[in-house]
Amino acid sequence: MSGTQPRDSGPRDRVEGGGIPYSRPPYDGTGRSILAGVLIGMGVAAFVDETLFHQLLHWHHFYDRSTPAAGLVSDGYFNAAGWLAIVGGLFMYADLHRRQATVPKRVWAGGLLGWGGFQVYDGLFQHKVLGLHQIRYGVEILPYDLVWNLTGVLGILVGLVLLRGAPRAIAGR
Repeated sequence: MSGTQPRDSGPRDRVEGGGIPYSRPPYDGTGRSILAGVLIGMGVAAFVDETLFHQLLHWHHFYDRSTPAAGLVSDGYFNAAGWLAIVGGLFMYADLHRRQATVPKRVWAGGLLGWGGFQVYDGLFQHKVLGLHQIRYGVEILPYDLVWNLTGVLGILVGLVLLRGAPRAIAGR
């Protein structure tokens, strides 16, 4: 095909302007590794919450302040949002892998931060502030709230510990 430029396949020596060669620095995927992990972690937490507590145990719906039909519809939107987060995070992860810029320790840290952040946000803001639903109805709620929120805090703390210090080598290098 005439007139087409070759596709840029990554960092390599180039000549620009005055013929001075330079090399593009390798892509640092640290921040995107964390973000990919956060999206995947949030999506997995939403999927487990939706599947276990909404569908299998029938403890609640995403929105319980209306009819059962409205609760089911809200569950559908919640499930879709969780899957969009997983798919978006996996696309970011695949792009990092293609660029050989994945930082696995940062992906895990982001995943735990996303999962724990989802738990705490859901348990405190959606349950207590907005009152969209409770973890369970007709029982003493405090033990459920403590387990839900403390496991989320634990995920956040472990994620923060993984963020400390230098990341291990970038995968594929």
